[in-house]
Amino acid sequence: MSIHKTAIIEGDVKIHDGVEIGPNVIIRGNVEIEEGTKIQAGVIIEGNVKIGKNNTIFPYATLGFVPQDYAYKKEESWVIIGDNNTIREYVNIHRATGKGKATEIGNNNYIMGFVHIAHNVKIGSNVIIVNSAGLAGYVEVEDNAYISGLVGVHQFVRIGAYSIVGGVSAVAQDVPPYVLVRGVPASVYGLNLVGLRRKGFSNERIRDIKGAFRILYQKGYPTEKALLEIKKSYPDNNDIKHFVEFIEHSKRGIIKRVGSK
Repeated sequence: MSIHKTAIIEGDVKIHDGVEIGPNVIIRGNVEIEEGTKIQAGVIIEGNVKIGKNNTIFPYATLGFVPQDYAYKKEESWVIIGDNNTIREYVNIHRATGKGKATEIGNNNYIMGFVHIAHNVKIGSNVIIVNSAGLAGYVEVEDNAYISGLVGVHQFVRIGAYSIVGGVSAVAQDVPPYVLVRGVPASVYGLNLVGLRRKGFSNERIRDIKGAFRILYQKGYPTEKALLEIKKSYPDNNDIKHFVEFIEHSKRGIIKRVGSK
């Protein structure tokens, strides 16, 4: 391991082989950093934090500070970060509210500068979050989603797999998998077709997703009726099954507003 002489390390800190810690880094508390991770200049890590393998954390990011939440009562909670993530400058990731709870980030994510990830947020894997986006408490982001710059996501909102949120959007309801939303308030503008093709979806898979999308958004059905028709039309399709189950489990409701191009 390589630890710069100006770094401050205090508490129960476990640093594994191959970790690089740059100048003026501060690490305090119950922290574990696994092999291959690079902590660049001025990063501050505080509290209960677990960081996996081969992450790169850029200057002045802050991880593990107490949440901005009146419900937090100094209980023991966590930030847990997986492997192969890039966390850019001035990102802040707060630990959770609730004893034993965690703010969680999976693997292979790219989180750009000045992004705010609040308490109890759960981010899957292969997610991109662009500069200055803000994710409020308890937001959930599924795998392969893309959140553009200057986006604000309301607490408890869920962002579905392979979806894309356009820049400078306000998202107050759930974004179903595969769709493209943008605007203030966010509206649906179709499917994330470019993203699906880049992720290797075949023409057949995209055709079926388009069919389910038309039933939900273009036939004018209430959501319950649309989901029944989608289930009948695509009974054995795993992509559609995830689409339907995501909507069925929505607590805030999904974005149904359709934008005009």
